Amino acid sequence: MELLDGKSLASTLTQELADRVAALPGARRPKVAFVRVGEDPASVSYVRKKERTAAEVGIESELHVFPDDIAKDDLFAEVDRLNADPTVDGILIQSPLPGHIPDEEAFDRVDPSKDVDGFHKVNLGKLVQEDPTGFVACTPRGILTLLDRYGIAIPGKRVVVVGRSLIVGKPLALLFLRRQQLGNATVTVCHSRTPDLGEVTRQADILVAAVGQPRMIDASMVRPGAVVVDVGINRVPDASKKSGHALVGDVDFDSVQPLSGPITPVPGGVGPLTVAMLMENTLQAYQLHEGVHPA
Repeated sequence: MELLDGKSLASTLTQELADRVAALPGARRPKVAFVRVGEDPASVSYVRKKERTAAEVGIESELHVFPDDIAKDDLFAEVDRLNADPTVDGILIQSPLPGHIPDEEAFDRVDPSKDVDGFHKVNLGKLVQEDPTGFVACTPRGILTLLDRYGIAIPGKRVVVVGRSLIVGKPLALLFLRRQQLGNATVTVCHSRTPDLGEVTRQADILVAAVGQPRMIDASMVRPGAVVVDVGINRVPDASKKSGHALVGDVDFDSVQPLSGPITPVPGGVGPLTVAMLMENTLQAYQLHEGVHPA
């Protein structure tokens, strides 16, 4: 069993990005704007991590925080202002948003050339068309980067993705289908309506769990030797922890790890790579806006 150490890889990628940013011509540095609505503790923590990583890479960041009760039109007016700001290369709207502001509407309000989250319908359409000028959602991009850096071949493999979200499941399935070295897989997407889920997941050479249900994937659902990528980050009660809770994935790591092939831990697997890919997308946006050839 090999542990797919996303935390270590993210550190390497961050340093590589820092070197690339330092070598950029011109005085202007890439800049990303973070938009947060409300004070949800998880959102606050996620944005702080993104700010720290941006600073490590040499990317400027600015944080825009609005109250939970901000009107949708008022929030969108602020997004429009950022869209029009030539010094801002990327815009990230931290989800989830309050119920009166649909996430998809907010994502589509961002200029596609600044959509470093990769959720705008234009960029999703480019992914379907295999157009390399679009932005790819950060978590799926991080998963493919992880498999690539660990030398795990994808072409011809049977891939099962459990979850069909806009953020992970759908774009990841499209990435695995691309006619590229990090694609050409046979892909099955499972979800809450999939009958006998274990029968399907046991066919996977590469199994990705992205459903947001703690320890849902157990040993009975995994083929021996399969690559297992756990996207889930779930808080569960744990009296042994000072915080009173522990972070676990969608995979029951203790039961699956002894029989699987390479597997990601939680935490320290996919999560750190998501932030690194956000910085990669921001650099891509800067290069697009400045007409700089990608390094």
